[in-house]
Amino acid sequence: MKTGVKGENRFENDASRYAAYLDTPEGRLRTDLTLANLQDVWSALGERNVRVLDIGCGTGAAGIHLARLGFDVTILDSSPPMLDLARRAIIDAGVSDKILVKHGDAAELEDAIGTERFDVVLCHNVLEYVADPAAILHAAASVLRDASAILSVLVRNQAGEVLKAALQAGDLAAAENALAAEWGRESLYDGDVRLFTPEALEAMLQAASLAVIGRKGVRVIADYLPERISRSAEYDRIFALERKLSNRPEFFSVARYMQFLARPGASTRGG
Repeated sequence: MKTGVKGENRFENDASRYAAYLDTPEGRLRTDLTLANLQDVWSALGERNVRVLDIGCGTGAAGIHLARLGFDVTILDSSPPMLDLARRAIIDAGVSDKILVKHGDAAELEDAIGTERFDVVLCHNVLEYVADPAAILHAAASVLRDASAILSVLVRNQAGEVLKAALQAGDLAAAENALAAEWGRESLYDGDVRLFTPEALEAMLQAASLAVIGRKGVRVIADYLPERISRSAEYDRIFALERKLSNRPEFFSVARYMQFLARPGASTRGG
């Protein structure tokens, strides 16, 4: 569900712009890092036939990756243009038999999904764009199959906006303002985007009766590398370093994005 905040729906108007972003080194890193972090924990699911739901799937990049690993995937988005791009990408990837495409709104998840339950649910870069993030988390928790199922949530980090303003833009006033900002501006569509702190997101997960089993920083340093470092040519090295940084709590707190991994149950400290 790529639904714009404050009544906007930027993803309806130019889905191709989002698709192009996902093909950039920054977009690839965001996808590849979150899926690698998820892979660290899904071995606990055992040998079952894993079913995955991607809420707000966009162009289907994550779903295609998981389908290629042999998982049965359902992708859901409220934007028909996004789903059109996803369908074409699924056909090109040769995984049509592994992915079910559904049009629907995350705020009405039960209507879209029915009684089906999942072992892995992705909620990546969705909460920034919805009116009620807590309600989306409750809905996502409700479609987890059992106590071993995993929810992966990726959101924009407030602290990351501080560093972005200071290091990328050299705007010290904007950096200071971002210290307490609940909203930021995203450059792709020049729209509003909700910002999260680790404490705020963890409280929402707890309220949805979810236990946090992992906290990962995504894109800690990649956005601030000097121009002499080619993001494309050095992609593998950047990815490997980002993976190491993602597991360090001191870097998690300042990453551009925060990824929380959770299961049904009482909250715990971890990862």
